[in-house]
Amino acid sequence: MTVATAGEFGLISRVTARLGAESPYVLLGPGDDAALVATPDRRVVASTDVLVEGRHFRRDWSSARDIGHRAAAANLADIAAMGGRPTALLVALCAPANLQISWAEELADGLAAEAAKTGAVVVGGDTSASPTLTIAVTALGDLEGREPVVRTGAQPGDIVAVAGRIGHAAAGYTILSRGFRSPKLLVEAFRRPEVPYHLGPLAARLGATSMIDISDGLLADLGHIATASDVGIDVRRNAFTVPEQMRDAATALGVDPYGWILAGGDDHALAATFPADTELSAEWLVVGSVLPASPFTAGDGVTVDGRRYTGGAPGWDHFR
Repeated sequence: MTVATAGEFGLISRVTARLGAESPYVLLGPGDDAALVATPDRRVVASTDVLVEGRHFRRDWSSARDIGHRAAAANLADIAAMGGRPTALLVALCAPANLQISWAEELADGLAAEAAKTGAVVVGGDTSASPTLTIAVTALGDLEGREPVVRTGAQPGDIVAVAGRIGHAAAGYTILSRGFRSPKLLVEAFRRPEVPYHLGPLAARLGATSMIDISDGLLADLGHIATASDVGIDVRRNAFTVPEQMRDAATALGVDPYGWILAGGDDHALAATFPADTELSAEWLVVGSVLPASPFTAGDGVTVDGRRYTGGAPGWDHFR
């Protein structure tokens, strides 16, 4: 059965039937003109991402469930990077009329399963016919009484730390783009990010001065913090250990694995700055330091081992 056969409301009925999770934040879920979500903090953290087939995903590379996980993770990570706890997702699906209804159902399963990792649920959305398969997700979150961790707070003397996998998804993308399907660890990292959601609110409690999720590349995303905070950031290349499977894949493909680690995106790890005396758990890896702004750090404000990065683009840019 295709979405055209099911019709708009048949599609909506089949998809919402698979989103049956409950949450204390959701007072009214799918089925009315709008959902009703509680805001105990009286402030709402909100973020939106769009995934377009051929630009962000390929159906011959990833299952519908994988793509659902990815679409949800891209948004839920943004909430965590503000120090918030995700509460709800809104999803818009624009699809060709000949899309199999089972594909949309499996997409819903992936979205719901990824949201459940954070305690969030899918509360509604929209559908439309489109020649290009497109998924737009909006995430909502609660700060639980804390101030948001924004990009403008990094201070000279802070340490820079990363939590979560880094470089794995970029390696998986390169492997898939070369026509291979292994190593499985790296390919699966591209298909389904593993985001340390719980560490976002914990970083806020520890006094993180700034935070961002690594969606476009470590150097590019740290550049956003450097620019917003008017500081420089220096990253130590030797802070990172290249996993064996990544090293072997890089050798086989003739690429520098540090390009994946420093400039690859889609892992949605968290990068944050903390006062130098902060005691971090083993889940955080200290990778650099915050410096005063200077002419040398002008531009994106990020250096590697004290020098400008020369390994190519520091991250992803949709319009470059």
